[in-house]
Amino acid sequence: MIQMQHTMRWFGPTDAIALQDIRQCGVSGIVTALHQIPVGEIWTVEAIQERQKIIREAGMEWTVIESLPVHEEIKRACGNFKQYIENYKTSLKNIAQCGIKVITYNFMPILDWVRTNHNFENPDGTKALLYNHIAFVYFDIHLLKRPNAENEYTLEQKEQALNFGSTLSTEEKELLFKNVLLGLPGSKINFTAEQILSLLDNYKDIDDNKLRENLIYFLSEVAPVAEELGLKLAIHPDDPPFPVMGLPRVVCTADDIKKITEAVPVNANGLCYCTGSLGADPKNDLVQIIENFGDRIHFLHLRNVIRTDENIFRESEHLNGDNPMEAVMEKLILLMNKRKVSLPMRPDHGFLHSLEEGKEQYPGYSLIGRMKGLAELRGLEIGLKYKLQQN
Repeated sequence: MIQMQHTMRWFGPTDAIALQDIRQCGVSGIVTALHQIPVGEIWTVEAIQERQKIIREAGMEWTVIESLPVHEEIKRACGNFKQYIENYKTSLKNIAQCGIKVITYNFMPILDWVRTNHNFENPDGTKALLYNHIAFVYFDIHLLKRPNAENEYTLEQKEQALNFGSTLSTEEKELLFKNVLLGLPGSKINFTAEQILSLLDNYKDIDDNKLRENLIYFLSEVAPVAEELGLKLAIHPDDPPFPVMGLPRVVCTADDIKKITEAVPVNANGLCYCTGSLGADPKNDLVQIIENFGDRIHFLHLRNVIRTDENIFRESEHLNGDNPMEAVMEKLILLMNKRKVSLPMRPDHGFLHSLEEGKEQYPGYSLIGRMKGLAELRGLEIGLKYKLQQN
């Protein structure tokens, strides 16, 4: 039976985790991006090949691009957005020339992902990423002081947020602010309040429908190019899968995915199937999403979450959480064999173990936590393949 391509994310030469360390985890593929190139500018063949050379010299291949970012003016359909789309097409042509086939991207306005706590302590002392909506409400209204933010929350949420904030020290408030406004993957620079409020103002007239319209226009331009080049575009679901700071969200549910895939009906217009992002909303049926959109799934992010209550979810061990990982893995194995394709998969995020605490690394991307997740997912995959072969 067909096996997944096991990969890990690497943030490039500035990543404190070395390629040699990643190779020793047992992967052959690297997921990375050219973070040094400003968003919207063309990825040249030379720049892509330079990164490929570094990865090959370490004994691996650059398997998936994560991400080829979409410029904010494309998301807002303003300014030089048409030129940025042309640049994106040129980058796709250069990527195809270099032999890389899968390109992940997202269409989340401004922020890439949001957590309120980057160091939630588990009973065994490991640390995980956590989202607490009440903490976020406190941040939004009382720390960021976003205009009219209080109108978007219930009276109960606002009261709970005030109570939550009253327990925080000045240092804890500063940490909450920093955690929420981390910035972008590969970046070590946080947004300031002034920056984020200015950026948010750019979206004051853009709702879900308008953002979706802009996404579909973008895809109608770039997906046919990708299809012709033999590339696969994989949109990452919104994380978390609900609105934050009043920003529109258009990749949260099965219905969202249906609208996107039907609007631009070419296979290159596909999905990065992230069980962590989609699974943060209990209304999302992860197995049914594979059933419905399996032919458009081009890349796999496998991780798990525990939903403490309606306001809190945290990242859990890869096989132990609220997401039915065994059923998901079995469905993915069957999908790959039906399509006769080996899908690239990376263990998404991982706990921070005490052995690595204090070392420089991007939140969620410690080596040991991801290696543990990879080992568990690989074992589950092998066990289920054996079971399916016996039946």
